[in-house]
Amino acid sequence: MGNGVREGPVEFQRDVEPVAARIPAEDNQEKKKVLNSLMSGALAGAVAKTAVAPLDRTKIMFQGSSRADLSLQEAYRLIYRTYLNEGFWSLWRGNSATMVRVIPYAAIQFCAHEEYKQILGNYYGFQGKALTPFPRFIAGSLAGTTAAMVTYPLDMVRARMAVTPKEMYSSIVHVFIRISREEGLKTLYRGFTPTILGVIPYAGLSFFTYETLKKVHAEHSGKAQPSPPERLLFGACAGLIGQSASYPLDVVRRRMQTAGVLGHTYSSILLTMQEIVREEGLIRGLYKGLSMNWVKGPIAVGISFTTFDLTQILLRKLQHGPGLER
Repeated sequence: MGNGVREGPVEFQRDVEPVAARIPAEDNQEKKKVLNSLMSGALAGAVAKTAVAPLDRTKIMFQGSSRADLSLQEAYRLIYRTYLNEGFWSLWRGNSATMVRVIPYAAIQFCAHEEYKQILGNYYGFQGKALTPFPRFIAGSLAGTTAAMVTYPLDMVRARMAVTPKEMYSSIVHVFIRISREEGLKTLYRGFTPTILGVIPYAGLSFFTYETLKKVHAEHSGKAQPSPPERLLFGACAGLIGQSASYPLDVVRRRMQTAGVLGHTYSSILLTMQEIVREEGLIRGLYKGLSMNWVKGPIAVGISFTTFDLTQILLRKLQHGPGLER
């Protein structure tokens, strides 16, 4: 009888231990997956934005200006004049603010996209399979919205640094301090609404296009994964479509962000659009700098998606050995 009492707990422990061991293992796998996505997204954003920083600064200067004679040729003249007057590294002015923003933004966006894909896949019953078109678009939109909401003040700081001389703002912290003192804390969120309205189609279409092209490629080529040049091409197409669709709202956002230092008083999305169209015309105003974006956007998005995918694959191989690809 004594033996029976002692043996009971032993049998009970033997049954429970495998279940208890599985839960931490699953948690660790999920943590590794999230960490990999965050690291890959951060690197993807940093590499892509640094590569196109001179074009990005020029685009912001275009969008903040009310001049109507800006063209792609004028953009390259502006880059050259900036180089002559301020030096080579001035072309990357504001890039430190861009990195402070884009690293968390890209990390959150790519990580959120992976999580939203999994959540929507479970909800619609597509576990382990590619999502259908509508959930694919929703996953991208939600990812972009999540990242924009968290990092928006940093985007405001980057825009201010891009359109002002070095003497006005000496550092990222200085921008925050001057805006808070002179214009109020709410100014850090000026242009937030058009940003979110623009992010929904931009991020949704970008991720949708990239994921769709990879799926179509796998079905027609018989290869599980596209090559790096193919990923760059798919990303370029995604950037071209996404940024063209949301561009007018991007112009409105920049005007509202830089109004305080460029002498404008834009108070709402509709009033800003009306003033731009009245003073500069529909196409020349709301699509100002789009030709520059058609050069910059596809390059940046192509590099971003490709860097993310390849970094993910590398990290998984390092953790699990060769043969495991995304």
